[in-house]
Amino acid sequence: MANVFNAAEIIDIGIEKEKRRRDFYGLVAAQFRDREMADLFTRLRDWEDQHIRKFTDIRNSVTEDETTESYKGELAAYMSALVDNMLYESVVATQFAQNVKTPLQAIRFGMVFEKDAILFFNELLKYMTAEHRERVIELIDEEKRHLVYLSELKTRYE
Repeated sequence: MANVFNAAEIIDIGIEKEKRRRDFYGLVAAQFRDREMADLFTRLRDWEDQHIRKFTDIRNSVTEDETTESYKGELAAYMSALVDNMLYESVVATQFAQNVKTPLQAIRFGMVFEKDAILFFNELLKYMTAEHRERVIELIDEEKRHLVYLSELKTRYE
């Protein structure tokens, strides 16, 4: 018999990752004097804020018994492996200042964050009900648009 897993806890991890991305984009926006770069990363920060609100709505409507595991601890272990702590440590202001000095570096970091979000939320889908799955798919599509947006901008700085 499969063990019941609390999907809300996994969504909480996703919300925390969204907050870290939002904070990263806010740091980038404040660091660069170039108006176009500041506007870009302010817009990305605001988009992540919207995602936080949407995921919080999803989290608040998730029931305790929404997902199952094939063995005890499966989902927690797998989702934990998807959380790349080294990547998110770079969001700390001091680490950020050491790692990101040019627009191209900021764009590349942003692209990695967006790819991370796409992977994480795609993996979350299989543990969601159909109703929640549709909402998460919409958010994944938004993350994909962010990635394309950053990718296109990156070509201008290479």
